[in-house]
Amino acid sequence: MQIASVSYAPPPSVRQLPWNVLSTGIRCKDRPGTPTRVPDLSVLADLLPFQVEIGCGTSVEAGIPPLHRLHEIYRVTDRQGHELREHCFTLSPTADTLLHEVLTEPEEKTAEFVEMFRACFLAEPTPAMWALKELMDAGHLVGPVITNNFDVLAARAGLDEYFMRRYDQAVPDVEWVDGAKALLVVGLHADRRKVQARARARGMQVVYLDPEGFWRDDQFMPYPLEGPQDGDLVCRATAAEALPALVNLLKQQAG
Repeated sequence: MQIASVSYAPPPSVRQLPWNVLSTGIRCKDRPGTPTRVPDLSVLADLLPFQVEIGCGTSVEAGIPPLHRLHEIYRVTDRQGHELREHCFTLSPTADTLLHEVLTEPEEKTAEFVEMFRACFLAEPTPAMWALKELMDAGHLVGPVITNNFDVLAARAGLDEYFMRRYDQAVPDVEWVDGAKALLVVGLHADRRKVQARARARGMQVVYLDPEGFWRDDQFMPYPLEGPQDGDLVCRATAAEALPALVNLLKQQAG
């Protein structure tokens, strides 16, 4: 599908940008290292100030479906199997049922199309987002919130956002803050691991906050992180639990 503006034709170099990004290919699974498990985020008290990168974990806490739901709606992935990792990408035209569903079930499909966006509009900033705002106001968190989300929840909590999920650049530049000692990665399973690699190259401590699983039908489904490497720290807790606790800890230490 091509969308064009009246009386304007973007130059070929601009039209080519999304295809240049897509040509980098579908992501390959990373090979995790051996990170150190920590019980909470108290380690950040010795790594101030820090920067933060967030994934869909904070959005799921706000009631927004994870990105794989959007993939299912648009049939980017199939629905074979019950585990997330079994949902393969739809690459064959004969396996793509999207057009057939639009033509034969238009009302049902239209409702699905707006599902994700309705959830984004109705969602409110979570305790985790307000905790990040408190950390920013106190000077413990610096720089914009590096985000892979499109729900602007962080912005609604009063935080600056820097979007990584763009389609004109494979990996956009990141606004690093001189003196930042750590990168806190919250609820991020996507293929945007180059941000963490850049942080390590800068000598920053990478700390992951992720329960490494999710609840479905009253059952906890393991969903291990792929990104952590040797020397990284992993806290298996939710953002709603760990970030407010960090705020309280730093307040106590400040007296």
